[in-house]
Amino acid sequence: MTRIISGRAGGIALEVPGSGTRPTSDRVRESLFGALESAEAIDGARVLDLYAGSGALGLEAVSRGAASADLVERDAAAAAVARRNARKVTAAGAAASASVSVHRAAVSAFLRTARGPYDLVFLDPPYDVTDAALDEVLATLAPLLSPDAVVVVERGRRSARPDWESAGLRADRDRSYGDTTMWWGGP
Repeated sequence: MTRIISGRAGGIALEVPGSGTRPTSDRVRESLFGALESAEAIDGARVLDLYAGSGALGLEAVSRGAASADLVERDAAAAAVARRNARKVTAAGAAASASVSVHRAAVSAFLRTARGPYDLVFLDPPYDVTDAALDEVLATLAPLLSPDAVVVVERGRRSARPDWESAGLRADRDRSYGDTTMWWGGP
């Protein structure tokens, strides 16, 4: 079961799309959000959750005090799940002063029309997104970031490191959790 771990909506169960997504485990999200809170990267942040799936990452950020979250998901069924999850989190009072929007769009199309700046960005692309495609997304994302933005890329441990430098970004840190690696970067 996937759930909101902490904050105003802590404990709320989230739906997960039937196929085509791989939700970030509670253990990995708990570690990630502990580090983000330590870095003071959540409170009041404008959040962008690309390849959102269930929306768990963006919604966790809203539950913990982010000002807004844009959840971007191309798959119609997954976007519908993210909308239902967003309604649950909003109904729990987590989004009383925050806005949550679900966008059914391809990530590259959304980024071409998006208006930043974003302070916290999650990218958890499906396995079939190539390294080159991910690097292109990072390059398109870079101008939409606030000066102190944090970008977190989640991929399989055997995946290539994101090409932060070609996107005009800097690598910050990485951490592996079993078969999952989280790479952090920013402007």
